Amino acid sequence: MRFVLGLGILTGFAALGTALVTVLRLPFPGSVVGMGLLWAALSLGVVRLHWIEGAADGLLATLGLLFVPATVGVIEYLSAGAAWALWLLVMLAGLLLGAGVAGLLAARLVRE
Repeated sequence: MRFVLGLGILTGFAALGTALVTVLRLPFPGSVVGMGLLWAALSLGVVRLHWIEGAADGLLATLGLLFVPATVGVIEYLSAGAAWALWLLVMLAGLLLGAGVAGLLAARLVRE
C-alpha cells in the first residue's frame, strides 16, 4: 500500500509540474518543475520521505532498463558514424579556422 501511495505522490508532483509549465508557458520540462516542487515539499516537511521512499527505490531499481534501447540504438548506428567521420573532420576544421581568424582579428582590433 505504501508503494502505491508513494507512486501516487510522485505522479501527482510530475502532473502538477506539467500543468504549471503548460499554464504559465515556462520554458522548462514539466517533470523538472515537478521535481523541484517535490524537493520543496520535502524540505518544508509537507511530504515525508518515508511516504515516497519505497516507490522511488522501486523506480530507481528499474532505471537501468530504460537505457537499454538507447544503448542498442547507438551501437546499431556506430557504423554510420564512420561514414560521417570525414564530414565531422571538415566541420571541425572549419570551426577551428573560423575561430582562429576571428581571434586574430579581435586581437588586432583591440591593439588599435
